[in-house]
Amino acid sequence: MRRALILLLCLAGPALAEAPQTSLRPMPNPLMTQPQVSMAAPTELVPAALPAGRSLRPMPRPEALVRRVAEMRAAAVTAGGLDLSSTARPAPEPVAAEPPSRKERRKKRREAASMEGAVCGVAAIKGEPIAPISSKVQGCGVPDAVRVTSVAGVRLSQPATVDCSIARSLNAWVEEVAQPAFDGKLSELRVAAHYICRGRNNQKGAQVSEHGKGRAIDISAFVLTNGQVLTVQGDYNRVLRRIYKAACPYFRTTLGPGSDGYHEDHFHFDTSARSGGAYCR
Repeated sequence: MRRALILLLCLAGPALAEAPQTSLRPMPNPLMTQPQVSMAAPTELVPAALPAGRSLRPMPRPEALVRRVAEMRAAAVTAGGLDLSSTARPAPEPVAAEPPSRKERRKKRREAASMEGAVCGVAAIKGEPIAPISSKVQGCGVPDAVRVTSVAGVRLSQPATVDCSIARSLNAWVEEVAQPAFDGKLSELRVAAHYICRGRNNQKGAQVSEHGKGRAIDISAFVLTNGQVLTVQGDYNRVLRRIYKAACPYFRTTLGPGSDGYHEDHFHFDTSARSGGAYCR
């Protein structure tokens, strides 16, 4: 056995010597071979040079094609009113609005009802607009006059011709001060004076009063729901004093008992346009 193995090696030796030198590793696939790229120098990755006279910019459209497209667009617009511009978009379909709910309808009806007979844009001020008031006396007149019959649910003993500035102030004072002071039982204001073209304090030759401009109102008494009447002259008690004092922030001028001797029997409220702060006495 040993001799046979030695004989076999002797016979195969020359053949192994003549065979080409090969490796046990598989041959690389030429299709999968990638060029070696240096990570240290990425700036070397540049495309191959373009042929002379060649640019990367797109070639302009031929003039004949541009003219043909323009003619086709003009023809389409003339024939059917079509807009072939690039910004044209189909109009969105209108979205049907949901009908108002029953609660919303009731609210709108209440709001509409509350504004019936209202003036100055305030539902609680009832009355009617009237024609502008002019006068031969310089300084008198009311450009935007209204005739007010009630404020904050409290009626006036007589319709008061004023402008909206005094109407709004009186409405706010009654709602926020006077009515709460009487525990919600105030039903009427006795109006002693409203628009009248005269001098201040009824003095001849005096400067025109705010009454002559529709920006003043005089209140002489307060009537409650039980019929009780509280007059400024005879019942200037703690309640009337409190509501009179609290009127200062609502008006430009407040005058009453103890002010100047001319207002012992009524409250004078006005919304004078003079400069400066409120005048409260």
